[in-house]
Amino acid sequence: MFKHQKEVFFSFLMTVKNLNLATKITLLRIVIIIPVLMLLSLATKFATFLACAFFVLAGVSDLLDGYIARRYGQVTTLGKFLDPLADKLLICTILIELCSLEWIPAWTVHLVVVRELAVTGLRAVAADHGVILAADTYGKWKTTFQILATVPLMLHYPYFGIPMHSIGMLLLYVAVFFTVLSGFNYFYTFCKDTHNKGF
Repeated sequence: MFKHQKEVFFSFLMTVKNLNLATKITLLRIVIIIPVLMLLSLATKFATFLACAFFVLAGVSDLLDGYIARRYGQVTTLGKFLDPLADKLLICTILIELCSLEWIPAWTVHLVVVRELAVTGLRAVAADHGVILAADTYGKWKTTFQILATVPLMLHYPYFGIPMHSIGMLLLYVAVFFTVLSGFNYFYTFCKDTHNKGF
């Protein structure tokens, strides 16, 4: 049993080793979720600051892997799958943790998570019908405000008299608005395109 697990582990390591640099950086962004959640769970001012620093590092890695993929021709099907997945996992798991700490209302997390799952499933169905649902303006605003909200919400405690939590909550409500709006727009676009194609 142990020998089999060891073989699987080394096989996994070899697979990762053979990936291009851009995809490795994307995987690193997923791994970063672990220390972020561990630090957030401590709920101290220093721990949440470190968690936020890791989150910012993940954001920088997102820009970096995209640049490397385009600059050096490392765009792959796996990378296209993992990149948005890493972003969704990072945001959703952090919001769930913040909810468990009772720092944000549960309904906001429900809307974000349900929207992400619904749109991901919709894209799979759309692709099966030959319809490509590209990221729209509302979706980009959604992502922007989710990131902007997550930083002060993670910091939580006041810094230099600045109420981080209050600022984060305001940004979160804006993010939820664009989350719902973009989700609706994706479904509207899908229904319109499939109707025009006679499905």
